[in-house]
Amino acid sequence: MLPALFSEDSSVRAQTNCRYAPLLAFMIALFSSPLTLATNLEALKAGLQSETPQLTTLKTIYIAHQGNIIWAAAYNGASLTASTNIKSASKTLVATLVGMAIDRGILVGVDQPIAPLLQDQLPENPDPRLYDITIGHLLSMQAGLERTSGRNYGAWVVSDNWVKDALARPFVEEPGGNMQYSTGSTHLLSAILMRETGESTHSLANRWLTPAGVRVDSWLRDPQGIPMGGNQVGMTPESLLALGELFRRDGQTANGEQLLSKNWIDASWQRRTQSRFHRGGYGYGWFIQSFAGVDGYYGWGYGGQMIYVLPELELTIAITSQENEPSGRSGYRDRLHRLVSQHIVPAVRES
Repeated sequence: MLPALFSEDSSVRAQTNCRYAPLLAFMIALFSSPLTLATNLEALKAGLQSETPQLTTLKTIYIAHQGNIIWAAAYNGASLTASTNIKSASKTLVATLVGMAIDRGILVGVDQPIAPLLQDQLPENPDPRLYDITIGHLLSMQAGLERTSGRNYGAWVVSDNWVKDALARPFVEEPGGNMQYSTGSTHLLSAILMRETGESTHSLANRWLTPAGVRVDSWLRDPQGIPMGGNQVGMTPESLLALGELFRRDGQTANGEQLLSKNWIDASWQRRTQSRFHRGGYGYGWFIQSFAGVDGYYGWGYGGQMIYVLPELELTIAITSQENEPSGRSGYRDRLHRLVSQHIVPAVRES
């Protein structure tokens, strides 16, 4: 496993190859959806077919409207049912678990300082500002510590203790300052969850989120056995969609069970800082921007692993792509955004 850790763009390969899964899922969606949704299926199909041939790293697209799957297809030889590494989209998953822990009284809230929770992991003679970092700062990438992502990622993952390494980084911003997008921040959250619940973050995710149809197939652990917060998480595209649907339904399952409070969803979707990647904002594990004039929220992982939620349209989209190709500077992420804005949103708006 070690060679795969040196880069955040390392991939988890598909485990299954279901030849007829895309057709089967598409037919189920077609005949089980209300007529109002099916009337624009041809427009949606035409729009996607005009764009997807150019997206050579695209693997799958799942679309749900008003709780019904209206599109499910695999591309470029991918499998619709295979688990894929959702990369940094797993930061959205970790933030969800933090919200559920706060809802359950396991954590006090977003203003809770992290130093007392990780006291034995702090460096000798710690910078006093470590005591100012809160759970909310980790969620919004405003801890102020030097990033463990990007060029610092390789050195971080070969360290003996990822939690201690992240906490020993120098401050480059004050806590609560500008965004410093860092997988280390989300990993600290995973460590806190595991300590406070006494349960692996992996098993915790499956126990808490299974009622919503969310299943985590695999999750890499650090040298201390802590599931990596914010990368190397395997999920199926349908499970990724289910996570978005939980937020779209204001924290309820399809059967009406309240798994996550609406207060947490509102807090997650409140702009906390300016994204370092584009002109949009960032909340708690979610990027924020509009699509064709509609307010939207999305989780984003390297290569183009995406969860989009547009509550106004009751629309949720999950997209997976090859995990070892860049999606930010290459423009691929923006092409996926355009796919949503120019083809998916108009097709749903017209229904």
